Amino acid sequence: METSLDMLLQLYERAALLLICLFFIIRIPRFKETLQSDKHSPSELTLLTIIFSLFAIFGTYSGIEVNGSLVNIRIIAVASGGILFGPWVGIITGIISGLHRYLIDMDGITAIPCLITSIIAGIISGYINRKVKKSLHWIYGIIAGMLCEVLTMLLILVMAEPLELGLNIVSKIAFPMIAGEISIGFIVLLVMSVESEKEKIAAQQAQMALEIANKTLPYFRSINNESLKIICTIIKDEIKADAVAITDTENVLAYVGFGEEQYIIGEGIMNNLTKSAIESGEIIISDHVAEHNIPQFQYYLIMPLKEGGIVTGTLKVYFLKSYKITYPIQTMAIGLSQIISTLMEVSRVEQIREAANKAELKALQTKINPHFLFNALNAIASTSRKNPEKSRELIINLASYMRFNLELSGELIDIQKELQQVKDYVEIEKARFGSRLQIEYIIDDVSLMIPSLLIQPLVENAINHGILKTKGPGVVTISVKDFDEKVRISVKDTGPGIEEEVIRNLSSDNVSAKKIGLYNVHQRVKLIYGKGLVIQHLSPGTEIYFDIEKVT
Repeated sequence: METSLDMLLQLYERAALLLICLFFIIRIPRFKETLQSDKHSPSELTLLTIIFSLFAIFGTYSGIEVNGSLVNIRIIAVASGGILFGPWVGIITGIISGLHRYLIDMDGITAIPCLITSIIAGIISGYINRKVKKSLHWIYGIIAGMLCEVLTMLLILVMAEPLELGLNIVSKIAFPMIAGEISIGFIVLLVMSVESEKEKIAAQQAQMALEIANKTLPYFRSINNESLKIICTIIKDEIKADAVAITDTENVLAYVGFGEEQYIIGEGIMNNLTKSAIESGEIIISDHVAEHNIPQFQYYLIMPLKEGGIVTGTLKVYFLKSYKITYPIQTMAIGLSQIISTLMEVSRVEQIREAANKAELKALQTKINPHFLFNALNAIASTSRKNPEKSRELIINLASYMRFNLELSGELIDIQKELQQVKDYVEIEKARFGSRLQIEYIIDDVSLMIPSLLIQPLVENAINHGILKTKGPGVVTISVKDFDEKVRISVKDTGPGIEEEVIRNLSSDNVSAKKIGLYNVHQRVKLIYGKGLVIQHLSPGTEIYFDIEKVT
């Protein structure tokens, strides 16, 4: 006769067999993805219910017979399924396995108690799944399993005829049946260990998405068909897809991979599912081959790209074999599409901003101050009577000055070209003001590329708001000094000196219309070099300078 301890060890053996089966099942990629999924489809729940029902039925058939009862692991399978996958799996598994236990031994003394407690185990385990903190599922599972077995023992005692038979059965099976429920904790922890891998996988997929975004980032700076094709190629290679495409709301913009020869870039979208994704703004995951014009594809994702909440196109990922699109890859691809949406939006905004800046710069270049032009022509006219040679030089200076403004493209230019434009401007102003204006140049031999129109506005400010504010002659000193690690560009005048209020307003972006030229230079220097203009009140005069760090 087997002792209670012997029966307990045999129950653990059978529970261990369940653990081994589960271990191998969760190594199957598709089943592993199902375990890691937060939500399960009806088909997945059906599959899980079948698996745990088979486990429960196996538990019944592998039971140890004791006086017409079976010491078994059925409740372990029922409770584990409900705790891990929710009420539907738990309750249905409990009903199926309970009915099975009842039908194979309808007249047995434990048939009805086992039917009742199997169903109750399914209900309680489902409740634990929904209401108990996930990290505590294993301990609550053990407690629930033990309570169900205690209830089974009580029902056997209530329903047994004679009572002595019930007492005899319970005295032999109660300990192994109740203690055996510890196995629920092991099963739950095993499956939860797979679920915990989800966070690690999510981190890996997030890292992959960021790496792809980093690789594609340079090509978003100027979006065109060629850059989009490179972006598609990078995505295809990184996620091992068979084809990747990007569309706008009407046409295919880029397509790379299998079937590439069938696509004409700029051709209208033919796939109805793509049109549906654009209209609804929802991600479409499909394995309907008939919906695609290349029937070899077995699986594809269509992910809307949105800018400002409005669908502006789609990212499409195609696979020839459905097993290649794992759940982590699918999740990563969806996250990547959101990153690409953001990159495209930022790129478009940047292109608009750059176009606006170029247009603004072009407007500044072409907008010659009519007063300056009128005064320059007057100076040339008056000089032509007394000094025709000087007049010709001034005409050349004016022509050079205007050509410089008209030909600039907004790119960085050599500082020597910028200084030449300053000299052309200064020569015209000197012709106007004569001895009142003296210019000094202290220029070190430096090789430096700078944005255009940085120095001339400072010189113009020094003349108009410095020298011309005094009655006597004044000096404007233009210097470019090489200080080993940096180059300092400075414009200094001997005028009355800039007001402290102007300096404060400049630093707080509260600038009057009269100082807008100085403010524009301050903002551009700060944006490009990190620090804006430095303004010093001298005695007499004002010095304005900025530093450019040398690139080593």
